[in-house]
Amino acid sequence: MRKTRRGAKIRGFAPVASRDARVLILGSMPGKQSLDAREYYAHKQNAFWRIVADLLGIDRHFPYRKRIHALKAARIAVWDVLRSCRRSGSMDSGIDRNSEIANDFHAFFRNHRKISHVFFNGARAAASYERNVLPEPGIRALRYIRLPSTSPANASIAYERKREAWHLILRPAKRYRP
Repeated sequence: MRKTRRGAKIRGFAPVASRDARVLILGSMPGKQSLDAREYYAHKQNAFWRIVADLLGIDRHFPYRKRIHALKAARIAVWDVLRSCRRSGSMDSGIDRNSEIANDFHAFFRNHRKISHVFFNGARAAASYERNVLPEPGIRALRYIRLPSTSPANASIAYERKREAWHLILRPAKRYRP
């Protein structure tokens, strides 16, 4: 990673998605611990995997591959809005807005036509998508819903309230019948 006064240039991950995904959960950019582990939501205090495990009825301590398999089986995809950016530190607040480069959502939605709902993991992801993706022509109409961030920085919202709000991700995924 190259460092500048505005922080290190970082790159995100490929999406986790099956062809029949109905739901897309978007973060902004993986934090340092996730980048180091090469896993989405690797920070031990991030509530993402705890919430997903509760909602899907799996053990949150399963190996990463098994948790990813459970997401795919539930027709839930995970990705980030940004392909790359410069960021000081690990927090979304350290992202240099002028360096944001969005992922290729045209190609993603073309290859995942059953996705009907996009859920944002917090306000920063929603704002970044609105700023970097929605101005592009050709993004098909979808249902967009902002959920409370699972980040440990969002400690003002109790876990139970977060889990209750995140329950929405299950509705579109369950409507589909193969």
